[in-house]
Amino acid sequence: MEERKLVICGDPLGDGRAGHGAYEENGKVFSRFVGLAEQKNGMHFVIPLSGIYNPKKGDGVIGKVEDIIFSKWLIDINSPYQAALALNEAVDEFIDLTKNDLTKYFSYDDLIFAEILSVTKTKNIQLSMKERKCRKLKGGRIIRVTPSKVPRIIGRSGSMVEMIKQMTGTQIVVGQNGLVWVRGDNEDIATEAVLLIEEKSHKSGLTEDVKSLLERRMKESGVSFQQPAPQENELQWGETNE
Repeated sequence: MEERKLVICGDPLGDGRAGHGAYEENGKVFSRFVGLAEQKNGMHFVIPLSGIYNPKKGDGVIGKVEDIIFSKWLIDINSPYQAALALNEAVDEFIDLTKNDLTKYFSYDDLIFAEILSVTKTKNIQLSMKERKCRKLKGGRIIRVTPSKVPRIIGRSGSMVEMIKQMTGTQIVVGQNGLVWVRGDNEDIATEAVLLIEEKSHKSGLTEDVKSLLERRMKESGVSFQQPAPQENELQWGETNE
């Protein structure tokens, strides 16, 4: 894999096949976005440096309950399109709607980590809580980042976010929709690290920059490095090679 390079819309990427963020024309591959270009096994990709979140089936997202109607919850997933969480995708038990209030499970303004079950051509988005990593997120804070920079926050095979969790002792859940949930005594330090990654996502040597920041801030706080709760490692939605 070649080192990433900064490109703009229409920049030539070379010969080969067009992957995400690229297109082919007259046997050549070009960039669709302003972003970071890379080549893997003859295929060219471009990671956009900005843009809104475009929901995709299988994504793990963080959302907020906006409304409750009959047998489903309406969820804000940081996208132009609202998502719905149906009752049968939220709980396994039988619920008698004539006797039970759905706020018992998820109430207004609750934060959840859910999987996108389906997306129609008209952007009708259905969520599911059946995946074992999905759950309600209690306490903590939300950080908004550019969705296209989420792979850099996660890091290669999850290395970047795991480093932040380990060095700050915080719990972190990264949504592919550009929302990051952080909870713990060192939330401020973890938040600063996440925002540094977003700011410098296009630069090389980012891991060392983040590590140096964390070491400095933790030393200034007078708190020794901690390990995150083991179960929180399971909350990372897959791994990435980006």
